[in-house]
Amino acid sequence: MTSIAIIDYGMGNLRSVAKALEHVAPTARVCITQDRHDILHADRVVFPGQGSIRDCMRELARWDLIDVVRAAACSKPFLGLCLGPQALLDFSEENGGTPCLGVLPGRVVWFGELHDPDSAERLKVPHMGWNQVHQLGAHPLWSGIAQDSRFYFVHSYYLQPADPALAAGQTRYGFSFTSAIARDNLFAVQFHPEKSAAAGLRLLANFAGWNP
Repeated sequence: MTSIAIIDYGMGNLRSVAKALEHVAPTARVCITQDRHDILHADRVVFPGQGSIRDCMRELARWDLIDVVRAAACSKPFLGLCLGPQALLDFSEENGGTPCLGVLPGRVVWFGELHDPDSAERLKVPHMGWNQVHQLGAHPLWSGIAQDSRFYFVHSYYLQPADPALAAGQTRYGFSFTSAIARDNLFAVQFHPEKSAAAGLRLLANFAGWNP
């Protein structure tokens, strides 16, 4: 039986993610866990999160999970959600500057004051609600998901990968920003697939069957 570990460090939509995965992969064993052994020996790992990156890094350190997340992200099918992909980069501007995990090169940047380029209307930050994701090339996790499908977002900071080749998806909100990143066995998205109806469930189903 395939095992999927959802990393529990005290932050994130853990139950919603677990229920969505159980729905799309009914034969898998889905486990919400803080246990190092469970995470490192799972077949697949999900790294969710929401809230402040400083709190995220503090809680990962408190639960002695920093090296575990890095190891899992480099060794097995790994899915980062919302705050998850931000934590995987080198550094975030949030909270006056916060060092992150450094699994992938790049920074997390504040949206700042945004305006619609067509109407000049001021856009709200955080970016919250449904928005399109434009897929930047084929990837197994995009399988069966129509180009420019809508997903659910809640964030005030965005991904700025140092290597453009890491970008797997792009979203427009005042300007175009990276909303999905991918490398080898790792895929991470700024949005919440567990809250994104059919497209989000399809992405999670694709992850449950992904063998990079």
